[in-house]
Amino acid sequence: MKRTFTIITILITLSLIGIIFFQVTWLQNMVLLRQEQIKEKINGASKMVGDELTKYKGIYPGINKSDNLFTDDFSIEFIRPATIGRRFTNAELAEKIRNAFKSKGIEKMQFEFGLLAADPRNNLVGKIERQSENFGRELDDTVNNYTAPVYVLITPSGSAAENLALDEHLFVIGLNYRTFAFKSLRYNFISAVLFSLIIIAAFYLTVRTMLRQKKLGEIKNDFINNMTHEFKTPIATISLAVDAMKNEKVLQDREKISYFSTIIKEENQRMNRQVETILKASQLEKQEVELNLKPVHVHEVIKDVADNFALQLQQKNGRAELLLNAENDFIDADEVHFSNLVNNLIDNAIKYSKDNTPVFVKISTQSNGKNLVMRVEDNGIGMNKETVKRVFERFYRAHTGNIHNVKGFGLGLSYVKTMIEAHHGDIRVESTLGKGSVFTIELPLKKNPHLSSKVS
Repeated sequence: MKRTFTIITILITLSLIGIIFFQVTWLQNMVLLRQEQIKEKINGASKMVGDELTKYKGIYPGINKSDNLFTDDFSIEFIRPATIGRRFTNAELAEKIRNAFKSKGIEKMQFEFGLLAADPRNNLVGKIERQSENFGRELDDTVNNYTAPVYVLITPSGSAAENLALDEHLFVIGLNYRTFAFKSLRYNFISAVLFSLIIIAAFYLTVRTMLRQKKLGEIKNDFINNMTHEFKTPIATISLAVDAMKNEKVLQDREKISYFSTIIKEENQRMNRQVETILKASQLEKQEVELNLKPVHVHEVIKDVADNFALQLQQKNGRAELLLNAENDFIDADEVHFSNLVNNLIDNAIKYSKDNTPVFVKISTQSNGKNLVMRVEDNGIGMNKETVKRVFERFYRAHTGNIHNVKGFGLGLSYVKTMIEAHHGDIRVESTLGKGSVFTIELPLKKNPHLSSKVS
């Protein structure tokens, strides 16, 4: 079973790692593909604007009065048509690029642009005609930005201005295109992360459930073994008593008949108590137990329960010390269940005592105005840290080393904790292996105890 569980866990882990690895690879490829798509769209937008602006090349506009005709190269400038840079302002060029970006589906992308003029006779860049505010700075940043291929605005062949108009170069820069590509895939990333978390959560719950089932299986086996042991002894005793009563000598001796009958009755009652313990545990698990709350004096209950263990303590040369110092010991409690939980705590202290050491149980109480604090201390074998963590679990029984005379189903302290919580209290335990344990219980005091005393 353990080997199968290990193999299943390894297979699930490898599957989870593989799924996450391929998902990360898929996302990386998707980002790279989206970056290329955005580059193509920037190229397409640049070409769209360039094609539109080319239509204006070679057209002679009317001469404005503000134009200075008396320049050094008057004869050339006079017959040259106006450039695109003179026809359109920065705002108009920016608007055309923005519309082109919008038509390509990247309207939210920031951009810069520049328009440069070149003399076709010497193919040299003459001057920057138009440019956006940060064009020069962003042009140099080739890591984060993408510059579309320069679109050369050439005068159409066969037009009147052919070979006369200056060639112009259009630069369009898409800013932070990598970040833009990543943001455009944010829903894909969120979905991938979400589903990855779901897969991890499912894996965690699966492993946790398997561990829990494994643990429950072990608890079930321990419980069956304990139950078998607990029932086997009284059954064997009853069987021996019945066989003895068949003997003719015994049948003629009324005292022996009475003796064996008493043994059968006691062992039968013992088995009934064990069955009742299991049934109570089942009722507690189903939350079918109803408490009959009424005013109870805690000190009286402690004294009565402690008196019941006087004989057991005497047999082990032990003693119980009661330091009942609480000024107010009045609480609302179910007297039967409260007596049982005190009984279980003292019984545990005696059960898990050390060999060849007199048993010592100390029960003390204090009240702090709101709560009654009860402490049950012993000088027994104590518990390690792992046992302290699990001591209140149902069916859990601490490993007692070489001690084999400790019997039970592991329901006692689970019952105690359940009852304490049902009474709106709290219980905690401190223990040192080899030195003993201390159980501290806090229960809410009854309001107006003097009034309740008069009523009772």
